[in-house]
Amino acid sequence: MSSLYLPYLLADYYHILEIVTVIVGVLIMFSSLDDLFIDGWYWARQAYRSLMVKRRYKALTAEQLRSKREQPLAIMIPAWLEYDVIAPMLENMVGSLEYKNYYIFVGTYCNDARTIEEVERMRRRYKQLIRVEVPHDGPTCKADCLNWIIQAIFAQDLRQPEPFAGVVLHDSEDVLHHLELHYFNYLLPRIDFIQLPVTSLERDWYELVAGTYMDEFAEWHTKDLVVRESMSKMVPSAGVGTCFSRKALLQLSAETNNQPFNTATLTEDYDIGARLARRGMKQIFGKFPVDYIAKRAKWFGQGEANMVAIHMPLGVREYFPDTFRTAYRQKARWTLGIGLQGWSQVGWEGSLATKYLLFRDRKGLVTSFVAIVAYILLAQHLLFMVMTSMDWWTTYYPSVFSPHSGLMQLMWANGILLSLRVLQRGYFVGRLYGWEHALLSAPRMIIGNFINAMAAARAWRLYLGHLFLGKPLVWDKTMHDFPSADQLVQQRLRLGDLLMSWRAIDQESLNKALQAQAAEHKPLGQILLEHGYLDQATLSEAISFQNDTGQPTAASPTEQRSSETP
Repeated sequence: MSSLYLPYLLADYYHILEIVTVIVGVLIMFSSLDDLFIDGWYWARQAYRSLMVKRRYKALTAEQLRSKREQPLAIMIPAWLEYDVIAPMLENMVGSLEYKNYYIFVGTYCNDARTIEEVERMRRRYKQLIRVEVPHDGPTCKADCLNWIIQAIFAQDLRQPEPFAGVVLHDSEDVLHHLELHYFNYLLPRIDFIQLPVTSLERDWYELVAGTYMDEFAEWHTKDLVVRESMSKMVPSAGVGTCFSRKALLQLSAETNNQPFNTATLTEDYDIGARLARRGMKQIFGKFPVDYIAKRAKWFGQGEANMVAIHMPLGVREYFPDTFRTAYRQKARWTLGIGLQGWSQVGWEGSLATKYLLFRDRKGLVTSFVAIVAYILLAQHLLFMVMTSMDWWTTYYPSVFSPHSGLMQLMWANGILLSLRVLQRGYFVGRLYGWEHALLSAPRMIIGNFINAMAAARAWRLYLGHLFLGKPLVWDKTMHDFPSADQLVQQRLRLGDLLMSWRAIDQESLNKALQAQAAEHKPLGQILLEHGYLDQATLSEAISFQNDTGQPTAASPTEQRSSETP
């Protein structure tokens, strides 16, 4: 009996399969048209700027950035279990930045002894570093840590002759460009919110999960955020590379009982950008072209490695998660905060353009699953094609994809739009990472879809558990990697310049020590100690740092004199 009815059961199943395919195809078409609109806006804007804007206005130069007087700036870094990366991040930041008039505020929790130890070690080295202790156990949420840092920044304002003109937000895995603070300084105080592009540091070709971040950020922060700013004048914070004007933070603090960052959301960066836009604060997505130096091996890592110059916007680079689990857990936090908490807290306020962009932010709550359903449907259609070709299945109803239904045209249109997506993704990836990664971006799109689907599922589970069961939503920690010294192009600093960058000595003390060195022919470090300009612990730390990074050491008096003599 079962063998008799099996062909009819298969026919019924295939008929349902076709109907589901039509529904999924329609959903994919709507989502693809949405993406196509963004593409069209971007390329039309690029053409207009090339023909009308760039010919009329000269491009901003690095000399113009450097020529503006340095206003005091504050950098805030929230740190929970960042003991493995916070020290090298701070070392690279201080060693890279040209700007001198700044303080670094690192927020730590009282129950995170290992991170506190590392920050205190760096604080003894860098006089511009201030550790801010959150007075209760972590983890809470990133916004809570940031609010305590902001209060420390306001307190420091009262102790210095000129208040901070702006506050810059970074994470403990960020790699900064040496002109970053110059760029923020140039725009302050006339701009209230500045967001720099964020990109992934280059990964090996076989690191497919980490490669999805390279692909997505290359396109989002080259195209999508440009369109968002152009359409709505609203730019969401990426959580790093964000600069807030003093006026913006003071106004938010006054309205929120000294808590400018929203502790009721896991994506406080996205939330604060929307709140500033509603208050009419001027926002921009910064696009200042610079050259980066990278070590790159051709032919998927099998060819000779060479140093290459990459022309791209000034921004923040970092390593993102490289395993499937860490990737979807991190993206679940983004999806939960932007899609679900943002829906309930931000709502649908704003202009038509703003509402449309909010829809784009939230459509992934559904479309992430649609992509996976599409893969499952495709696999089943291929299976039925094989069964038909082998004459294993001959009983079926008339197909809904008849020549006159228009549904085949729908599928062809989806195929063309998908091809456009793949080509554009490859174009943006290729500009930053080369043709090998441009080719890999196509198969990595499939991996990215599975990561996004798992992230959406986790976000829904956590949100519903919080909504109906009262489970708290806490800082879901993502362990970070920081590039090794070999992966970073280290800036070579002489001892005097190194100590100046640490603010261990000032320019006047260095000049006097150099004059004494010329007369006494002693190592610079010894002279700094004898004249009371420096303590032994800081000198030892500086010598250790130079040894660790391959910089000129302070061990040899001859090397000291030759490296420091003007």
